[in-house]
Amino acid sequence: MGRLDGKVALVTGAAKGIGAATAELLAREGAKVMCTDVDETEGQKVVDAIQNAGHTASFMTHDVTSEEAWEKVAGETQRAFGGLHVLVNNAGIAPDGIAIEDLPFESWKRTLAVDLDSVFLGCKYAIRLMKECGGGSIINISSIMGLVGTPRSSDYNAAKGGVRLLTKVAALECAEAGYNIRVNSVHPGYIDTPLVRNVVERSEEASANELMGMLTMLHPIGRLGTPKEIGQAILFLASDESSFVTGAELVVDGGYTAR
Repeated sequence: MGRLDGKVALVTGAAKGIGAATAELLAREGAKVMCTDVDETEGQKVVDAIQNAGHTASFMTHDVTSEEAWEKVAGETQRAFGGLHVLVNNAGIAPDGIAIEDLPFESWKRTLAVDLDSVFLGCKYAIRLMKECGGGSIINISSIMGLVGTPRSSDYNAAKGGVRLLTKVAALECAEAGYNIRVNSVHPGYIDTPLVRNVVERSEEASANELMGMLTMLHPIGRLGTPKEIGQAILFLASDESSFVTGAELVVDGGYTAR
């Protein structure tokens, strides 16, 4: 028996990194998984791999900043799989590091739209579906930057901090309404994903190798995390093993915030 047998899961940003690893883990544990992303080519590859392994998954192109797109994804997930029990709000961007005084307002709004507005929309439509299914689990991917400040990351810090508190509000509302829906946030440290690699390669402050070394040193455990390690934390929150966990912050950061 899989830990998610009989469950339906939706994973945003499922084409690469944490999203891809999470979709594969949830499917392996028995969930039917709707994978969404703006990258149709890579997203379909993830779904093909899941299906080739004998599990159930489907892909939809998804602009997570669009409420109309969320309505479509929610409706298709219900039509294809009969409901929704697990949402992983994973889609996000990591913008270039720019000081507040130089940050264009349009860049600020874009980061907040992708990294925070999308989580609000996901919670809104997931709650509507999950309460019809008798409950569920929403996992919002925040960051260590939702817990501690980092210079030249005001937009990202604000968005991820917003995800942290939005999660708590959603958890309280669902508990008070008796929906049997748990809502938690996951706070990864630096994870070796294409997103992080792209940020490192764009940096003008140091070479990619130097910057990767500096990031590694920030983690007392002595390395960056892997997408699978974050996926396993998400799997715990998605499963009934975490049935008494809601409104919580699961920090998976190799000791980054312990200093």
